[in-house]
Amino acid sequence: MQPIYSEIADQLLFLESELRSLQVWQDNAPPAEALASTEPFCVDTLTLPQWLQFIFLPRMQILIESEMPLPGQCGIAPVAEEFFKGREDAAALLAILETIDQRLQRG
Repeated sequence: MQPIYSEIADQLLFLESELRSLQVWQDNAPPAEALASTEPFCVDTLTLPQWLQFIFLPRMQILIESEMPLPGQCGIAPVAEEFFKGREDAAALLAILETIDQRLQRG
């Protein structure tokens, strides 16, 4: 397994932990229609934390477990900065997302 897979897997664990710490982790998934949005980050049907939990994390885990090509660009950190604007407690989450973005960009 290439190092990028284990590095991103570690970051995904940190991401889940931080979402839980911020108390934005949900026990129940949104309706299937909400998850089927075609808009970037499902902005029309989900909050960013929901998208991270129910779309991003599962898809990335599948790619990692299957050692399939990972995206070269995600651009999640800037979206998260806007979503969590004014929340000082989100600094660690933003740092994790920036790390993921940078690592994927480096390949």
